[in-house]
Amino acid sequence: MRIAVVSAPAVRKPPPDYITGLVKGMSSMGHRVDIIDAWTEDGFRLPGYEYIVVAAEPNSFFSGKIPQPVSKVLTSGSALVGKKSAAFIKKSGLFTNRAISNLMKTMEKEGMIINWSDILFDGPHAEAMGKRIGA
Repeated sequence: MRIAVVSAPAVRKPPPDYITGLVKGMSSMGHRVDIIDAWTEDGFRLPGYEYIVVAAEPNSFFSGKIPQPVSKVLTSGSALVGKKSAAFIKKSGLFTNRAISNLMKTMEKEGMIINWSDILFDGPHAEAMGKRIGA
């Protein structure tokens, strides 16, 4: 299965360990996985994927908001209505549950069907979660 992982860390940086863990887990199950950086890329390639994973971090320790580039990437990727997807938030701060709720609302606003959401703790935990996608 072709899977896109939209990487949205709180600040612009290379993919963190939880993103690489997700990709490693999904790739080990035979999926073709591409990372799309929400800070630098647009979402025009997203309709070409069978499954879309959005992995983000809350903006700060005391915030339940998600980074603004997430909505930018999802709105620029037209034809996302009905796409199967997963929403993941990196555990950090007091309002992680609010952040995953905000992420899911943003994805559902674009018409995506979220069939899995979870909170990621670190790279090995993310890799274990990645092995379950598409299984």
